[in-house]
Amino acid sequence: MATSLALSGNDGPDIVMVNQGESDMGALVKAGLLLPLDDVAKQYGWLEKYPTALARLNRWKPDGSQMGEGNLYGISIQGELVGVFYRKDIFKKEGLSVPKTFDEFEAILAALKAKGETPIVFGNLDKLPAIHTYSELQNVYQASREWYDEFMSTSGKVDFNTPENLQAAQKLVEWVDKGYFLENFAGIGYDDSWQLFSNGTGVMVLSGSWLGTELLGGPNADKMGLFLLPPLKEGGFKLAVGGQGIAFAINAKTPYKDLAAEYINYLFSEETAKALLQQGSLPIYPLDTSFLKEGLTKDIVDAWKQLNEANAIGYYMDWVTPTMYDTITSSLQSLLGKQITPQEFITKVNDDYTTFLREKGVR
Repeated sequence: MATSLALSGNDGPDIVMVNQGESDMGALVKAGLLLPLDDVAKQYGWLEKYPTALARLNRWKPDGSQMGEGNLYGISIQGELVGVFYRKDIFKKEGLSVPKTFDEFEAILAALKAKGETPIVFGNLDKLPAIHTYSELQNVYQASREWYDEFMSTSGKVDFNTPENLQAAQKLVEWVDKGYFLENFAGIGYDDSWQLFSNGTGVMVLSGSWLGTELLGGPNADKMGLFLLPPLKEGGFKLAVGGQGIAFAINAKTPYKDLAAEYINYLFSEETAKALLQQGSLPIYPLDTSFLKEGLTKDIVDAWKQLNEANAIGYYMDWVTPTMYDTITSSLQSLLGKQITPQEFITKVNDDYTTFLREKGVR
């Protein structure tokens, strides 16, 4: 790992960017290479603005054994959420409204399919998009902040084999059977899929806020909007897949801790946040959107504010073990291709997770 090598020497960088997760930040904490930031976070008031759920992902026990507890080791300046990008003009033409329940969302899928439209522009050649699509369905059924927190912190109190996670896998296969995705989606790359959408193919894309910049540069920019995939019941709780940009951390060996903290504080400032927004990035903490015009950018920032107020920012579940990304992407590919059943998918993911728990000694 290049970051580990850089920090191991006596002339390494004072500030480093470290990805969250077991194999990156967790490994650096375990090696004693990162400086705890709790005191400077309190000094600058970072956690007064920071989304609670995301701050947990930058916390580790000092021995690097568990995420979500212990010291703070990083601060991010960008946020991310997964939602539903949609064509406002087609919704208006077909008499459709932004759905308030998951049943209403599925009724929209059926109505669009009946009209000959492609409801969801989805390409999974790169395998990654399926994680977001499955995880959003998982969030519909697994409506529990506590379950996700325990799962992501690998506490050993929960595992992946739940009826709700199985329901989500079954629903994903059902969407394939009903033709709600692009034809031949398994052979279409992510970049190709969103470019098709940007140029006028289909009605919706389920993707991350990072796509907003690309769509705003396309020919249908003024017709684009975003909403959060709704819960089962109107007003009910539902997490949205979300996260944060790579965290800024401080080298444990630096003699310039105060200067490094001051620089990170500048990056965390509202001045920087507004500059990020102008460049199409989503700042990590909610901003007043009164200065924004109606449109896609405002939709994204409003959705982020909504998630923060409800403490409903979820997780990228592929972070949870060092091998989970490969396991879940290959398993979802097999599930979507009908090579395995929904229950076999659950078993494959759960085996990866429980094996890791045993290796950690918590099972």
